[in-house]
Amino acid sequence: MKYIQVKFTAEPDSLDVRDIIAALAGEEGFESFTDEPDGLVGYCQENLFNEETLGHTLQNLPVPNVKVTFTASHIEDKNWNEEWEKGGFEPVIIDNRCAIVCKNMEDEATAAQNSLDTIPMKIVIDAKQAFGTGTHETTQMIVSLLLNQDLKDKRVLDCGCGTGILGIVAAKCGAKEVVCYDIDEWSVRNAEHNAELNSVELDVLEGDKSVLSHVSGVFDVIMANINRNIILEDIEDFVSVMTTDSKIILSGFYEQDAESILQKAAELGLKESQRLLNHDWCCLLLERG
Repeated sequence: MKYIQVKFTAEPDSLDVRDIIAALAGEEGFESFTDEPDGLVGYCQENLFNEETLGHTLQNLPVPNVKVTFTASHIEDKNWNEEWEKGGFEPVIIDNRCAIVCKNMEDEATAAQNSLDTIPMKIVIDAKQAFGTGTHETTQMIVSLLLNQDLKDKRVLDCGCGTGILGIVAAKCGAKEVVCYDIDEWSVRNAEHNAELNSVELDVLEGDKSVLSHVSGVFDVIMANINRNIILEDIEDFVSVMTTDSKIILSGFYEQDAESILQKAAELGLKESQRLLNHDWCCLLLERG
């Protein structure tokens, strides 16, 4: 799959400004970001990139007296995340109940096992050009909510699964069946691979929300860690595969975007049951009203 690499430069620059740029660009289809000393670098699938729309979005940055410019370039059709994969990531510990460990650093994590001995659940992730390593705040919040749900013998749906990490956590929490889907072929393969690494079963489908028309039955828990616009477009389809007791866990957006999502949810008979926040990122648990 071909990608566009975009270098964002903010004047004046700050971590908060970079977070807002990432959130806005995420709504325009950007999938991943890396911080560099002189700016933020984002990656977007070539077919989703619209330079004019991105420019208009950044002109409306909700921060006064900040100017953002960007330059875009094509990158090779290869595993462009390779160097990051080699570097890996430090173990992520969530609520002292779940440790997410990078496969490339599993030996180091084992060497430091004393710090992980008290963690009851361990997830190994081998990220291959897919996003969802557990290092992002939105992933951590969804995992935290999953750990507090009764998933035993439940049917779970993960919309936009990336590396499959959320589905793997759900399976380890006792879900009887976990169905995942993602539009990216790489993500589908990677989620299947990570499921094998963690000795769980995931039914991983390639496609967007349209795959739901080919999936039989309903789900007890539905989760989506995707941007606000896609949530607003797809939430009606999520509701179509709910039961009266089902729950939806949503993240991938800032708290300032929660109101528009909750308004749409209310139109569909859903209400907010719980909210988590982490560095202005938001996670919502919705149930039938």
